[in-house]
Amino acid sequence: MLTTPANTPEPPEDVAALRAELAASRAESAELRSQLHHRDCELEKLKLELARLKRKQFGRSSERLDAQIAQLELTIEEMESVQAEEAARQPQPSSSSQSSSSPRPARQALPEDIPREDHRHAAACTCPDCGGALTYLGEDVSEVLEYVPASFKVIRHIRPKHRCGQCGTINQAPAAERPIERGLAGPGLLAQVLVAKYADHLPLYRQSAIYAREGVHLTRSTLADWVGASSALLAPLGEALQRHILAGATVHADDTPVPLLAPGRGQTRTARLWTYVRDERAADGEMPPAVVFRYSPDRKGLHPQRHLREFTGVLQADGYAGFRPLYDTGRVQEAACWAHVRRKFHDIDQGNGSPLAREALERIGALYAIEADLRGKPPDVRRAERQARAGPALDDLHTWFTDKLQRVSAKSTFAVAVRYALERWTALTRYRDDGRVEIDNNAAERALRTVALGRKNYLFAGSDRGGDSAALIYSLIGTARLNGVDPYAYLRAVLERIGTHPINRIDELLPWSITLGDPQSQAAAA
Repeated sequence: MLTTPANTPEPPEDVAALRAELAASRAESAELRSQLHHRDCELEKLKLELARLKRKQFGRSSERLDAQIAQLELTIEEMESVQAEEAARQPQPSSSSQSSSSPRPARQALPEDIPREDHRHAAACTCPDCGGALTYLGEDVSEVLEYVPASFKVIRHIRPKHRCGQCGTINQAPAAERPIERGLAGPGLLAQVLVAKYADHLPLYRQSAIYAREGVHLTRSTLADWVGASSALLAPLGEALQRHILAGATVHADDTPVPLLAPGRGQTRTARLWTYVRDERAADGEMPPAVVFRYSPDRKGLHPQRHLREFTGVLQADGYAGFRPLYDTGRVQEAACWAHVRRKFHDIDQGNGSPLAREALERIGALYAIEADLRGKPPDVRRAERQARAGPALDDLHTWFTDKLQRVSAKSTFAVAVRYALERWTALTRYRDDGRVEIDNNAAERALRTVALGRKNYLFAGSDRGGDSAALIYSLIGTARLNGVDPYAYLRAVLERIGTHPINRIDELLPWSITLGDPQSQAAAA
């Protein structure tokens, strides 16, 4: 008769020993897998650091390195998450038994300006062993970083009334100023709505849902009204920014398409946002950087011509034909962008691995290496160094372009890229002889990145006025960032004051001039 497994007696010690050995083997295998995963993660970190160093060496316009860095960031993030999950599932070893082969990065101290909330854990009043009295020896303090969700509060402005007993006159303090007349929103809430929409790319209907979770029901139309009213209030600052930018000797310009909802048709049409940037920091300039955006319903050249009609100096831009009438006036000089040239050869190299395109990239990379050495130096130093170092390289590159153009098919993509550069050679080499000019137009392209991010999340309002409002807020937020100022703190400070601020002193509210914080508390402290 066969015995069932349940009735089969277990051999005594050999099975127990085998099970213990198997468990030990599995634990050792898990430890080895964990160590291997940790080393893989460290290897990916080293690759990331190497990619960043290469990007720093070869310039900001290395698209391949940008993609590699982005992919490595995601890989490391995923590997570290998995590693943390594995560690959380295993018993925590004592500090004395932790392996020295897998050190963790040193924990940085939490900033001192973060508010602290003390939770005191009282110990026993008497000794738990003998009941004797306890003597205070000190205390251990450990910190945990916590997140407090955004919250609302209602500020009540109370104005007592007093009546004169003799003449009957009623005396009362004047009503507190509000950013929007008879509006419900305070300056902090208005700043939050603007920053969330134009810096964090949260459409108003999503903000409405977020606020509802906090118990405050604000409809999308109410938020839209606040955005429009705030834009009207802040409009003088946009004009002040434009005056500041056009007063410079060099301006970067670019544009990007934006979708605009066509009312009544349920479709979108393509409008444009133009950006104009003044940033002289690379040439040791003392004037603060600024960016201004301007909206237009189409891409006709009359728009940038109108925007820049008061500008005299060097305009750094792409080869858009709409800028040509400005150059024809003689008061605006053209400076072209080497990043655009480089991008064409990069696309060819990525497409078919052309040795000629790769050599062009290496030659252009050498020009950028020179610029890395000159960043932050005065214009006269930059001009002299460029003429001595970049001048021969540019002459050699021109000769190389001309020679290769005669040896390749006129219809090849390489020939098209070479002709693009040769047709703009005077504008491309203007930076060599003018230390105020940059090698590329990346300042304007960087300014447009926030628009590209927001474009993926929402459409502009169904009117050109909505585009104008967006351009204004983008200008203020972008300029605040260029000057190292928190956009929320800046907009809140402006909205607190602009209603009563003299219009002829509007420049005092620009990001590099305004003092952040509560004006009343600052005056009291002074």
